Amino acid sequence: MKIASSNFTKSLAIGACILSLSACTNMNSTQQRTLSGAGIGAGVGAVGTVMTGGCVACGAAVGAAVGAGAGYVYDKTR
Repeated sequence: MKIASSNFTKSLAIGACILSLSACTNMNSTQQRTLSGAGIGAGVGAVGTVMTGGCVACGAAVGAAVGAGAGYVYDKTR
């Protein structure tokens, strides 16, 4: 039963990723930089917490928030 649940979860995650790609069209530069900053920040936060043994979801969430803010500020200062 657990294996089927795992496969369902993976399929759901893949479907959500594919569906979310359609939301990235017709974005202005501020939106693009904010989104890319959030994505990079989430990745860095997740990897950082894996390396330090912390909460991966928490690290990804904090990283995404910091990255989105940094992307926004970077775009506004350019």
